[in-house]
Amino acid sequence: MSGIYIHIPFCKQACHYCDFHFSTSLKKKSELVSALQNELVLRKNELPNEPIKTIYFGGGTPSLLNLEELTAIFKTIYTEFTIAENPEITLEANPDDLSEEKINELANSKINRLSIGVQSFFEEDLKLMNRAHNAEEALNSIKLARSKFDNISVDLIYGIPGMSNERWQKNIQILLDLDIPHISSYALTVEPNTALQKFIEKGKIKPVDDAAAAQHFETLRTVLKNAGFEHYEFSNYGKPGYFSQNNTAYWLGKPYLGIGPSAHSYDGNSRKWNIANNTLYIKAIEWSELPLEVEELSITDRYNEYIMTRLRTYFGVDLVEVESEFGKEYLEYLKEQSVVLFEKELLRIENDVMHITEKGTFLSDGIAADLFYID
Repeated sequence: MSGIYIHIPFCKQACHYCDFHFSTSLKKKSELVSALQNELVLRKNELPNEPIKTIYFGGGTPSLLNLEELTAIFKTIYTEFTIAENPEITLEANPDDLSEEKINELANSKINRLSIGVQSFFEEDLKLMNRAHNAEEALNSIKLARSKFDNISVDLIYGIPGMSNERWQKNIQILLDLDIPHISSYALTVEPNTALQKFIEKGKIKPVDDAAAAQHFETLRTVLKNAGFEHYEFSNYGKPGYFSQNNTAYWLGKPYLGIGPSAHSYDGNSRKWNIANNTLYIKAIEWSELPLEVEELSITDRYNEYIMTRLRTYFGVDLVEVESEFGKEYLEYLKEQSVVLFEKELLRIENDVMHITEKGTFLSDGIAADLFYID
């Protein structure tokens, strides 16, 4: 399977923790939509000749697109590509955009899955992060979306300074009460050159407490497991039938085409990424030029990416697949490097598939790094 990712680089305001590429000026929105359509045409032959199974609008804030703009992009996609029957088509949305009118618009488009960036249902958390919505909008947006959409994912952030474990549990319980079938949850991280970093340095916001974040993670995992969710990737929990097909394809190394400023693409052997500048992106596309860089992946690059993505998921690292994809040398190296991790009970093996244990889950990135092949 293959997919298309479309980056919509606009936001109403900047969240204090975000380091993604976006602009708070919407002046170039119509030009950008035209450029996205043109890039789709220019790059239509880059994906394998097979039906597209997932289309994902990420950002930024894709819910800032109106129905006319979405319809124009879909027209190009459906003209230039073969689309599978019943594809998963996701739109990321912010609660403050999801009015009843907007929900009805989206329900009348090809969108069949919403990913709603709530982050928290509490006012103090939303203000600290500088989110554009308030707590009431967070709750109302999901209730409205639930009336028109079955397949909904909601984002929550844990490890927020000052957030008690009790408040965190209330966040989770609200989603369970609303019968949300998919939850993506991330630890608040302090990225370089963000407002959050500067506020912490100046003492205006308390530093992120790693111990509290670890406790929030354990709470989340336990509560959702008891509620019938499968913890199928480090940050993602879904009820049966509601796993993100788009994200699962990424983790399984399937090819995808990234369209728009800063968007990344992958074809199995190379990565490409577009320039993270709206004006330069639009100008290049107008001249039928692709404003992207390409990195050819070595066998070691591909092995290390396989280890990283698979250990974060419930699919695990398949030893038979490692040997067939990368060769005996890499398999032997993996076995040698994993001995200590097995002794520490951070890894387990079942039917020739290596998984991180519950004890090791919160340390998954570090465990993966221990298994990386260094040339």
